[in-house]
Amino acid sequence: MRKLSMDELNRVSAEEFKAQEKNNIVVVLDNIRSLNNVGSSFRTGDAFAIEKVVLCGITGKPPHRDIHKTALGAQDTVTWGHFDETVDAIASLKKEGYKVIAVEQVEGSTLLQNFTTTKEEKIALVFGNEVMGVSDEAIAASDMALEIPQFGTKHSLNVSITIGVVLWQCLQQKMGK
Repeated sequence: MRKLSMDELNRVSAEEFKAQEKNNIVVVLDNIRSLNNVGSSFRTGDAFAIEKVVLCGITGKPPHRDIHKTALGAQDTVTWGHFDETVDAIASLKKEGYKVIAVEQVEGSTLLQNFTTTKEEKIALVFGNEVMGVSDEAIAASDMALEIPQFGTKHSLNVSITIGVVLWQCLQQKMGK
């Protein structure tokens, strides 16, 4: 076993990435404080070729060196937009035909492993603030909630980790695996 070289990874250029078909998933960041978490969301979004990242409220916006530090340029390849209010972003996404899903521990949530979607279904995943989680208003405006099962004492994951776990599971569903 050996590590693959950069050439062997067959990476597409930024221009090729922007032109390629995307997975019909949007990541919505509800008042994320850490610019490093914002940057990580762009990098993960690039890795999974999502449609866009929607930054809401106090969530930092590119260009910013702390976002760039973790995004490693993905802030320039992944489409993004900003809304002052998360509920306005949710309303806009619903008008575009997205099923809006809050990723939060709430009454009546669906465990991630029980969630099903299709390649055709457009989904928007709302991820919340590092301390407060997804806002009550955003939860109320969402169509459903997903929860990652946890078995330790914290019952909390860093938002950037949560984004990676949830996107991977959703893409598995969309790829029919």
